[in-house]
Amino acid sequence: MASSLTTFTDEARIALDTLSGRATGLFSPSLRLGVTGLSRAGKTVFISALVHNLIHGGRLPLFEAQKSGRIARAFLEQQPDDAVPRFQYEDHIAALVNDRAWPDSTRAISELRLTIEYESASGWSRMFSSGKLSVDIVDYPGEWLLDLPLLGKSFADFSREAFEMAVLPVREDLSQAWRTLSAQIDPNADADEMSARRLAESFAAYLKACKLDERALSTLPPGRFLMPGDLEGSPALTFAPLAGLGDRRPRPGSLHAMMDRRYEAYKTHVVKPFFREHITRLDRQIVLIDAMQALNAGPGAMADLERAVTEILSCFRPGRGSFLTDLFSRRIDRILVAATKADHLHHESHDRLQAIVRRLADRAVARANFTGADVDVVAMAAMRATREGTVKQGRETLPVIIGTPIAGEKINGETFDGKTETAIFPGDLPENIDAVFDISGPDHKQDSVDPAIRFVRFRPPKLERTAEGVTLSLPHIRLDRALQFLIGDHLA
Repeated sequence: MASSLTTFTDEARIALDTLSGRATGLFSPSLRLGVTGLSRAGKTVFISALVHNLIHGGRLPLFEAQKSGRIARAFLEQQPDDAVPRFQYEDHIAALVNDRAWPDSTRAISELRLTIEYESASGWSRMFSSGKLSVDIVDYPGEWLLDLPLLGKSFADFSREAFEMAVLPVREDLSQAWRTLSAQIDPNADADEMSARRLAESFAAYLKACKLDERALSTLPPGRFLMPGDLEGSPALTFAPLAGLGDRRPRPGSLHAMMDRRYEAYKTHVVKPFFREHITRLDRQIVLIDAMQALNAGPGAMADLERAVTEILSCFRPGRGSFLTDLFSRRIDRILVAATKADHLHHESHDRLQAIVRRLADRAVARANFTGADVDVVAMAAMRATREGTVKQGRETLPVIIGTPIAGEKINGETFDGKTETAIFPGDLPENIDAVFDISGPDHKQDSVDPAIRFVRFRPPKLERTAEGVTLSLPHIRLDRALQFLIGDHLA
């Protein structure tokens, strides 16, 4: 699908940009790593933990270059794109370490350059390589990525699909108010700003309700309706799907014509520049998934998450090119799909979490007709907020996780204060992962995998300090494995 998202002119601009970047890279090798995921999947924490562990020499036993002592140092440099906001690494680390608070979610695109000086493992490579790699980390909301399929759809297509999604059992009650309002408005009537505004606000309210923890739905385009930024209130965001359009062309001056025009403006001025200027420039990609939130909400949320991952993968440009084609076009040759917050489960359930996400990713890869890149899956926690232990309950010894739940979190009627450390038995994920994706049950809207499973959010841990008062690197689960897959081959 990615090939249908650009025009010949777009491709020419992409080729010139790529050629310029390749020329610069001859003297200063770089790798562009995209980090995305739907909100609260942990993008900000992942980037902060990755940088902190490399700069401070964290424990990364599966990251070969670090394990073998070949990394001399890692440090931050000025990013190459002056028009892109800088990822505020220092502020995020201060929040995690000093305040023990999770940083704010990604609301827009940002970038950070991390440079690694290393010694190649190969004597031949040491003769011809500078032993220096700059990793340009590009952080962007997954909600924006889900807008890219709109580039290949007309307003009538978008409207039809939006109404089909809205009547799914997991969404039907949430979309009722918007669908009722839409049924009262004639698309062929004269264009009216207040009608357009009411429809847009009602549609946006429905999308926001889908995103709440109770439903935890993922496929919610247009993404800027959830994160409008400086576009809030603009005509490009004041549109909504219309019912019963069929294939007829809009009457000039009608509400249908107004909505159609604004939808096309959204694609032209918001979606297409994002794809051309950022997505087509990536070399590697990690997609972070909060499977815990979807598991809590039930099979309907898991099915929707699978749909979202399928659409995300279909927007990338996968594959490996030749020396000649690589001069003019970048391809993403490795994608990691990571289930975050593995620290919310005992390690005995990590394999099952990984199996769930493996199945989700495999099905999404097949449905997206996605070929040409290596795709891997990992269950991880970029920053580990809990530790493991055991407790006695009668004659049973239960594996537990120990941490400080965020204030307001609840289990069995108990509300946590955000200060008290607690041991929690989170339960076990099901052995039969088919149940996770089965939406045929009578109450799949809220029927989660097992009422005995308890997922709560924890505060960041209190970090240990050395005798000299130096804060140790952020603890993690399998961050080293993620690093090895994403950049390890460039440091060989």
